[in-house]
Amino acid sequence: MLALLSRSIGGPDTLELADLPDPVAGRGQVVVRIHACAINYPDVLIIEDRYQIKPPRPFAPGGEISGVIESVGEGVEGWTVGDRVLAVTGFGGLAERVVVDAPRLFALPAERDFAEGAALLLTYATVIHALVDRGRLREGQTLLVLGAAGGVGLAAIELGKALGARVIAAVSSEEKARVARSAGADDTLVYGRAPFDKDQSRALADAFKAATGGHGADVILDPVGGDYAEPALRAIAWEGRYLVVGFPAGIPRLPLNLTLLKSCDVCGVFWGAFAARDPEANRSHVATLMALWAEGRIAPRVTERFALEDGGRAIARLAARGATGKLVVELA
Repeated sequence: MLALLSRSIGGPDTLELADLPDPVAGRGQVVVRIHACAINYPDVLIIEDRYQIKPPRPFAPGGEISGVIESVGEGVEGWTVGDRVLAVTGFGGLAERVVVDAPRLFALPAERDFAEGAALLLTYATVIHALVDRGRLREGQTLLVLGAAGGVGLAAIELGKALGARVIAAVSSEEKARVARSAGADDTLVYGRAPFDKDQSRALADAFKAATGGHGADVILDPVGGDYAEPALRAIAWEGRYLVVGFPAGIPRLPLNLTLLKSCDVCGVFWGAFAARDPEANRSHVATLMALWAEGRIAPRVTERFALEDGGRAIARLAARGATGKLVVELA
């Protein structure tokens, strides 16, 4: 089978297309013939050895896939050859086939294409866990979303609206603001490019708070980090919840006196660990996502599609923070 491999630490340009033996399903596993693999920020980090998962090399990046079950290992129940599935695998997705532990599988509805399926699980499952379990978002509250035109951000807009919140989308350009509004954002705010000096940081905090009508945001979902984090935290409401999702702009250092002054919570969101520790709660969330998808209240936005040999270019595009929605590599 063909696979796009990381053989040494480095950026997307170090990835190599190679031919590997087909994988074999072990006990409790299936082999999935991959049709699509979504690109996510962990793919940027994992090939540079900056992610919490460090697979032995060579390995294929790509941790969110959809496809068709090609073979079933001993002890697997409920799945058969030919089933359409999606899964989060951690890595191995930029290849023609991958071995997946059966409990990681979810059924892909027959009416959905594989690219949509690959673009659903990681972002939307992360966000529903963030907003419901960690953020305790309630109807009528205000949700501020940073990086709102990316995959996580667009999922947060849609799920925030589904939960009855007023959603403010913060983005880096007018083009991205249009994308956020098309996803249902009530208001948008365009911020400048970091780094910020002290005055610029204060001005951004004031802009965030003004966008909330002066009340502050009850929940802030931050998949960006860097110099954007402190201004957002300064705009949080009394007893608000600040959700830490990712750091493509860098790991911020927050002044903890703000948490005292606002009596607010800073909450980490690690969906992968949550799904492993409480698989039944995760499956319940995914069932909710499938229902919302069927109702048309959420819809993964696949904005660009790439061939396997161009997977490195897809990762580079995401790393440059120029993408909106989800980028997907299609293999069949």
